[in-house]
Amino acid sequence: METESSDIDAASSTGMVTGGGESTTSILPDPTALTSSAMQPNAFPATAPTLTLRLLMMQKDVGSIIGKSGSTVKTFREESGAKINISDAGSAERIVTISGPADCLFKAVSFIAKKFEEDHRVAAAGTNASVPSVSFQLVVPASQCGPLIGKKGAKIKEIRDVTGASVQVASDMLPGSTERTVTISGTPEAITQCIYQICCVMLEHPPKGATIPYRPRTTAHVNPLLLPGLPLHLPDPTAVAVSQLGMPPPSELPPVTVPAHGIPPLLPPTSPYAHAAAAAVASAMQTHTTQVINIPNDLIGCLIGKRGAKITEIRQLSGAQIKISDPVQGVPHREVTIAGSSDRVQLAQYLINNRIHSEVNAPLAGSPLGAPPMSPLLPPTSL
Repeated sequence: METESSDIDAASSTGMVTGGGESTTSILPDPTALTSSAMQPNAFPATAPTLTLRLLMMQKDVGSIIGKSGSTVKTFREESGAKINISDAGSAERIVTISGPADCLFKAVSFIAKKFEEDHRVAAAGTNASVPSVSFQLVVPASQCGPLIGKKGAKIKEIRDVTGASVQVASDMLPGSTERTVTISGTPEAITQCIYQICCVMLEHPPKGATIPYRPRTTAHVNPLLLPGLPLHLPDPTAVAVSQLGMPPPSELPPVTVPAHGIPPLLPPTSPYAHAAAAAVASAMQTHTTQVINIPNDLIGCLIGKRGAKITEIRQLSGAQIKISDPVQGVPHREVTIAGSSDRVQLAQYLINNRIHSEVNAPLAGSPLGAPPMSPLLPPTSL
């Protein structure tokens, strides 16, 4: 299936929707036209902007959109005129990117919503269960969620009242990104109208600062935890290549239980596989790293943020452990210690540099997402 990496980068640089900055009330199609079964191409202004919408979907829902040999998504593309790209497989979640003129995008949204409604009806056929509402998850830059909610929730309440759809904005950002999900539930017509209203808000309030797009992580198999008193079982060899550790299939390993006097090693020291297991653990531990960055005292406040909001956000985004040293009299800087896996430390360092430079200078040209190069503010010390 086609990849959407270019679509993610293009959309993330401007937000969920892109446009020319004109008045959204005049350039987007009237929301009442979106519920019309006709949806004639001439019903929409020729000056309508090009929009980009990103949806987070589970694998089974993506399968419904793709259809047999890609027939369904091909039909949606041809009949709507919108571009529909789906991120590569390998994860339980996938990103569906829809882009095109406003009328084309809303048609594609309507087609997908109606397909999901049809799937729900088929699943509920022959049972007493009611047909559930259709649900979409939009992926939106966090900086645009405030205008979407509005003062004291006024804007999101207005959208709910006008469209009849249920709208929920996630409080936390998606892992490793600066984006949040907006969940919309209702009938296909209500969802299409709701997305129209959200697009209006997004065009009126472009994202602020750099946007780090969410990319679903590939599914990894994790060995189960070993608990005292329970036998040792390895994962199915079809899921994990146990032979890579120099170990036999699970059927050839006797269970290891914990005696009453204490906890034994995971494998007996005399086992021919103990060294292979120890080497695998040591290799995994080598990816853990610690980095120390020196931040000038007069800049530490913008890194911490009001009541620690900024540093907390960076911890959540990167997944790294970040500690800031106490001030020392006569020392012109504070030490910021970053610990975790190498990729988490690198992301935390990137976010810290981006935060500091955004306060001091304009975004540097030639850097990813307008951020500064990934170099520490002062020479780091590796521990």
